[in-house]
Amino acid sequence: MKKNILILGLTAFAAVLTSCSNKDDNEPANNGNENGNNTETTMPEGTSDPRVVINETDADYNDARYKANWGNYAEAVSSHLKNDAETLYKAWNEGLDGEEAFKTTFKQAKGAYNSYNACIEQILDGCIDIANEVGESKIGDPRGKWENKLYTEAVYAVESWYSYHSIQDYANNIRSIRNAFNCTYGGNQGQHSLAAYLAKGTQAGLANNVNSSINNAIAAIEGMAAPFRSHIGNPTVLTAMDACDKLKSALRTLKAQVENFEDEEELKNIVADYVDVVVLPTYRDLATANATLHTAVQQLRVNPSSATFEAAAQAWMAARQPWESSEAFLFGPVDKLGLDPNMDSWPLDQDAIKNVLSSGDFSGMEWAGEYEGEDEDGNMSQRAEEIAEAQSIRGFHTLEFLLFKNGQPRTTE
Repeated sequence: MKKNILILGLTAFAAVLTSCSNKDDNEPANNGNENGNNTETTMPEGTSDPRVVINETDADYNDARYKANWGNYAEAVSSHLKNDAETLYKAWNEGLDGEEAFKTTFKQAKGAYNSYNACIEQILDGCIDIANEVGESKIGDPRGKWENKLYTEAVYAVESWYSYHSIQDYANNIRSIRNAFNCTYGGNQGQHSLAAYLAKGTQAGLANNVNSSINNAIAAIEGMAAPFRSHIGNPTVLTAMDACDKLKSALRTLKAQVENFEDEEELKNIVADYVDVVVLPTYRDLATANATLHTAVQQLRVNPSSATFEAAAQAWMAARQPWESSEAFLFGPVDKLGLDPNMDSWPLDQDAIKNVLSSGDFSGMEWAGEYEGEDEDGNMSQRAEEIAEAQSIRGFHTLEFLLFKNGQPRTTE
């Protein structure tokens, strides 16, 4: 999940424009200040959120400004998702444009990976990065805004809040760490894994610590009050953040030991099984699920109904699972080709999405040539900003916006 600074600013502005005080009988009132920031102070701190209801009434399917292009836009987005997923799998499994398949580069410790120890470090870096992102960004950023009484902005910062799918996403992110560490996916246990390697030596306790930290983090995330966008201030959120931090620490402790791993043949086997048992099956499932999603969205375009909206929404959730279960290995082609932000940019520029819906001009989603993103200091060139703008109106979350409303599939009624 790629956060673009430009889009963050645009989304914060959108939040100011679209916050409202509609509520159901179980929701406390929102008392907004002139900046659109909820300043309600009567809520019991840490026990319940002011459930800010985001105004999506100007983006309903039946709105005359948008209805004519809704299905076409959804189909265009799903087509990009399908193509990106296929590209990602092909880059790993076969190679692109005459380049060597990335599976070969990684399994043979070539290029930037000059040793199998370096490959193991890359595997762990991916695990550490997503553990940190889930705890500090995906969960921690909304929580931080909530604690600063920026309640509306806090909701906008919650990834996957249109579908109320956030908790499942975050738990699957941690499962991607479990899969990488234990070399398992879909019930198929790899013969070789970091967990098994440690268990055979003198560091079984370290392996147990990592696995218990993984399990604790999954349990803590799934134990958060649902949906997350309505319970950002609940104490269970802090429990999940703490569990992610402990997992990150356990992984960092393990990474510090990698330079001492000496059984090169076994490290080679671990890297091979990691690729063959975890990465390739995950990306294969991603490509298959996104092809199915595209078909469902095509049916929605041809025959728009509440039933086809629901079918497409279900296909979206199925396609989302392998993507979120891949986020412990966001290196190689997914990084080089810009496929992560292509498929998973967040937050979105909702005003730009509405402009596409009203205009029917889908060309803004397109970009070509070598990918360029922000640099290490977070700065973006003009080209990087142009690419980021294109990515902000495509991908999983744009399609989520088009298929879901307030946690439910949209309807035509």
